[in-house]
Amino acid sequence: MPTPVRAAHAAELRHLGPAAVHEYLSGRSGLPGPRANLELMQAFADVAAPALIHELSRDDDVYLRCCGTVGLGRLYLEGDDDERASVRDQLTRLAGDESWRVREATAMAAQRIGDGDPAAVRAIAGAWASDPDPLVARAGIAALSEPRLLRDPLTATAALAACAAATDTLRAVPAQDRRAEPVRVLRQALGYCWSVAVVGDPAAGLPAFEELRRRAADDTDLTWVVTSNAGKHRLRRLLD
Repeated sequence: MPTPVRAAHAAELRHLGPAAVHEYLSGRSGLPGPRANLELMQAFADVAAPALIHELSRDDDVYLRCCGTVGLGRLYLEGDDDERASVRDQLTRLAGDESWRVREATAMAAQRIGDGDPAAVRAIAGAWASDPDPLVARAGIAALSEPRLLRDPLTATAALAACAAATDTLRAVPAQDRRAEPVRVLRQALGYCWSVAVVGDPAAGLPAFEELRRRAADDTDLTWVVTSNAGKHRLRRLLD
């Protein structure tokens, strides 16, 4: 259910032409600043015309690109098979965007897909999590690290599988390449996504986490992932 703020933004955006939408979004983006306006981002995704969504997903401005990226999630749900394939390709490209904000927007788009088509997000996120590109693998686990999606048992199972696959991606990176920025981003995501996935399905998740702990014995990055997740309050309650 959209919040009142999101609904108000959507109502205003419906009556604006493309140029006015650009101005409206840019003027209320919250950037530069520590927090982008996520409510506005979602409102744009709710009501924008498909052509404008595609246009903004390629915009040079980071906030506008975020808005277009989140909107792609809606276009996936509304599209035919060809449109879905095209959107999936676009989101995969955006998962490796140079901006961390756009990478977050990619996960938000996937979560929007998950709200309407859980099987689709499981397939998309599962493929991403197994991708050798650390940023794409990161998108796979970030997409499923949303508690509302994990109420679905099959999605909860998929989240654990995605974390395991992305962990394999990290583990496959040679030691001398582990300090590269994309690898660091994946490691950071694994440092919290495992705890979300385990809490989503404790019966399967706790044994999976113990297996991760065992595998981490000879890998300092995996040891960090285990320690980071074990320190999260949501998981610490289960471990205790």
